[in-house]
Amino acid sequence: MMPGIFTQQQQSPNLGEANMAHLMALSQQGNPTLSHGALIEQATSQAAMQEMAQNQNIEVPKVNFYPSRHPDPRKARKQDIKQAYRLLRPTKRHFLNPWRLFFQRKYRYAKDTGTCVVDGCDCAELIKIENLYAKICDEDTGKSLWEMYWQNPITEEPEAFVARENVTSGRKLRGTYCPEHLHLYHLLVKWEKEQEKMDEANPRRLRDRVKQGVSMVTVPVASVVKKDPTPPMLEKYEPFFAQLQKDANKTDGITIIHHANQLTGLNDVTMVVFDLRIFQHELEMSNTPTAAFQALMEQQMNANTQLQQPSPGDE
Repeated sequence: MMPGIFTQQQQSPNLGEANMAHLMALSQQGNPTLSHGALIEQATSQAAMQEMAQNQNIEVPKVNFYPSRHPDPRKARKQDIKQAYRLLRPTKRHFLNPWRLFFQRKYRYAKDTGTCVVDGCDCAELIKIENLYAKICDEDTGKSLWEMYWQNPITEEPEAFVARENVTSGRKLRGTYCPEHLHLYHLLVKWEKEQEKMDEANPRRLRDRVKQGVSMVTVPVASVVKKDPTPPMLEKYEPFFAQLQKDANKTDGITIIHHANQLTGLNDVTMVVFDLRIFQHELEMSNTPTAAFQALMEQQMNANTQLQQPSPGDE
């Protein structure tokens, strides 16, 4: 698999040098989740970084990613995922390097969060010259790499993206990704999510789970549904009891008492109590005005009395 990828890259041109027709042709074959817009963003970022390297006389990396053109879309996506993992792995020191042997510094460019862990590019200097992170956007959400990966989601303050040892997992390193590598990382995350959806929809996935020890037990629906213990003779009284339950929530004069069987847990006896004394008391309370209402009425009566009394000048 790996020799095929190397051969394909050697025979294929760089995306930054490809024209629009070539990018359109690439989007119509291979990985279906690698759209034409994503290819344009990647080609534009490659061309912009190479132009920056020439104008500013700084060392800028060149990401040699070229999409798979396998006729099977599923295999093409898997090949792109493998290629992205290979290109995004942090660069390691030689196993005989003293920094690795004696100081346990396995990775060459894991220095600070302003350095790319793959090629050692000074990302902080790139941002000062031109923030390419803010120019590369996701075609689905419209958000830039700067908004998605270089900003704190709560405070929205600039915060460098931290790379991981195994690209998408593992411990965090003291390093980040340059714009090209970060865009490839973003595409890799999207490809893996799409691959997970395809795997979940695959019927073979169920058989694989069974082989791994996940047991599937079929439960009859009839054994799950509980039977209604109400006798058929009492079904015609259900609307009456529903109205009783509704009225019992409004007044204390209606009480529904259930006597449950301790063995079966079912209601053996149901009693309904209508208390006339409570009904009469609630009726009297509803007809009796409240103290606040009485005080308001007295104020109005006093005001009317004062208006009806003649003034001394009228006499």
